[in-house]
Amino acid sequence: MDFDALFATQLNQLKEEGNYRIFAELERECGQHPKAQCHGEDGKRQITVWCSNDYLGMGQHPKVVERMQEVIGQCGAGAGGTRNISGTNHHHRLLEDELADLHGKEDALLFTSGYVSNWAALSTLGARLRDCVILSDELNHASMIEGMRHSRAKVVIWKHNDPADLEAKLAALPANCPKIVAFESVYSMDGDIAPIAEICDVAEKYGAMTYLDEVHAVGMYGPRGAGIAERDGVMDRVTLIEGTLGKAFGVVGGYITGSKTLCDFIRSFASGFIFTTALPPAVAAAAQTSIRHLKESSAERDLQKVRVAQLRQMLDRAGIPHIDNPSHIIPVMIKDPVKCRMLSDYLMDEFGIYVQPINYPTVPKGTERLRFTPSPNHSVDDLRHLVSALEVLWKQCAISQAVA
Repeated sequence: MDFDALFATQLNQLKEEGNYRIFAELERECGQHPKAQCHGEDGKRQITVWCSNDYLGMGQHPKVVERMQEVIGQCGAGAGGTRNISGTNHHHRLLEDELADLHGKEDALLFTSGYVSNWAALSTLGARLRDCVILSDELNHASMIEGMRHSRAKVVIWKHNDPADLEAKLAALPANCPKIVAFESVYSMDGDIAPIAEICDVAEKYGAMTYLDEVHAVGMYGPRGAGIAERDGVMDRVTLIEGTLGKAFGVVGGYITGSKTLCDFIRSFASGFIFTTALPPAVAAAAQTSIRHLKESSAERDLQKVRVAQLRQMLDRAGIPHIDNPSHIIPVMIKDPVKCRMLSDYLMDEFGIYVQPINYPTVPKGTERLRFTPSPNHSVDDLRHLVSALEVLWKQCAISQAVA
């Protein structure tokens, strides 16, 4: 059997639909965020990145870089294996203590990515709690969905950010079965924010555990950067808070926080923790440095909010449609996969602007978009250049300038 032919058939279908993903070859320049070198057929050229999840540029912050280099010199490059085999490095423990303090919880547990932490925690909870039912917001991330599927627990979907529908679903379940309400704080595609307090009200009424994904909010919101739950004063009401070290904290890794018993339960039963090589100690130390800095400094968050507001105002004046939301994520709606890819290519080729098209299956068909994430390191000139380029291309590509 010609397997390559079978693979090629499906790849060609992706291309015909406009959903084939092409990755730019970029080289980040330390200290120059959001600038990067783009490697192409004609060599290298500097471009401006507009879709990075390193929201605050902490991946290139001098204190973070220096700390990583220092600990590489002390501990070497790798962790030496899983924590089950090679033990817990001291820097892992320091980072977990830092994260527990950040979220006001008794303990924390590290994973190799935010995807793995969601997959491992939800799959373990759903599988190990007998007759468990997981109530999932309909727009939850793929990592959460995969964890629920792997758990084989019953999953009930509730309408996005709708506490009334959540209550109706909870009321229909047996009173004595374990229930987990799983949702996010900031939803990364539309940039909307969950009503956490209202969701906790409903969950508490029915004795349900709350599982909150804060990956797009940690570092970004709250007095110390703990996320939306901290901003809203409800961290103590959430049973488990999950986050990432790879976005606003600028490094790599994922984690959960909660009670000591909860974290020990996941540590003892989650295959995604037990059988995975641990984060390198230098990565853990750099992440701890980033978290400590953002606990004390709001300068990065404050300037980032200014840049977001400025870009929204400029887009409005130019008539460029974008989703109005209260977060740092600015989705510019294209609503066509081919035009979305075309605009992305034109922005890179003609204007040195890198933004990855967001097409199906990441978003539903007909809602294709360019997702912009202004950072405190983008200058006002960067914003002007972006909006000017979008105005030119909007006319060239004959895209409606109606409000989204």
